[in-house]
Amino acid sequence: MKTPLISTRIPATSANLGAGFDALGMALSLYNIFNVRELLPDRTFSCDVVGEGARELAKPEDNMVVQSYLKACEVWNVKPRGLALECHNVIPLCRGLGSSSTAVVAGVLLADAIGGMNKDIDELLRVMTKIEGHPDNVAPCFLGGMTVSCWDGKDLRYVKLPPLPEDLHVVAAVPDVLVRTQDARRALPKEVPFGDAVFNLGRAALLCAAWATGQWEHLAWGMADRLHQPYRSRLFPGGEIIMDRVRDIPGCVGVAISGSGPTVAALVRGDVGMVASTLCRTFSEHGVASQFFVLRGTADGARVVKYGKI
Repeated sequence: MKTPLISTRIPATSANLGAGFDALGMALSLYNIFNVRELLPDRTFSCDVVGEGARELAKPEDNMVVQSYLKACEVWNVKPRGLALECHNVIPLCRGLGSSSTAVVAGVLLADAIGGMNKDIDELLRVMTKIEGHPDNVAPCFLGGMTVSCWDGKDLRYVKLPPLPEDLHVVAAVPDVLVRTQDARRALPKEVPFGDAVFNLGRAALLCAAWATGQWEHLAWGMADRLHQPYRSRLFPGGEIIMDRVRDIPGCVGVAISGSGPTVAALVRGDVGMVASTLCRTFSEHGVASQFFVLRGTADGARVVKYGKI
């Protein structure tokens, strides 16, 4: 097979982590790969998609890598050269593992690389966030690790926290149902009780402090939430009981809906078998097939390699 001109490897993410709605997210060791096989005439695109979304994403107008590439070129006032794009998609679509963010990050990085602009990290991340609409997925997707990020629509601030210890894994159970981000957003209330806001403020602060200092025994409290999980758990079978079932299993130090769901992600120290089987069994009892991944949390961020002259 011919070597591509450019290859990108972009990690999955678990965002909205626990109490950190729209603010916290971590990169996971599951990757989509997007290759540019050749350059085509300006604004001409072809897409060869393997794996997840092979049918849905084959048309350039439906492929978010292409659309993000075009948007980044527009932001930077660069004429978009055409691309023969090859997508190797492993991350499940519409399951809360940041598949759309991998496409956004890849599109922006390709625009930067092909345009020869060498934009700095802050500018790249600003454009990614502008396209995505919020930073909790694209920040860890691009930077890797666990990130805390804030976006006011114009300016972005972020902090990257220390990595998880080697013996702490992420078990992600992925049911065979879709939850689209727009549906998950619509499920949220326009207002929340003051007590729930105070609850989340304390839990999010605890989660960040515990993560920064390595006091992992506090993660279970820090991943409790009243702003989004009680509402989104109703959108998929088993959602309203699944976290309670695994929270007290020995070795489970925290559990949360990943992104906007329906994936449920548990942080596990030691043997992951009981947590993985309980997650999948719960989905099965509610008539839903599922698969699980045992992943490294806080994985490396996006990687771009140029093999040919652009």
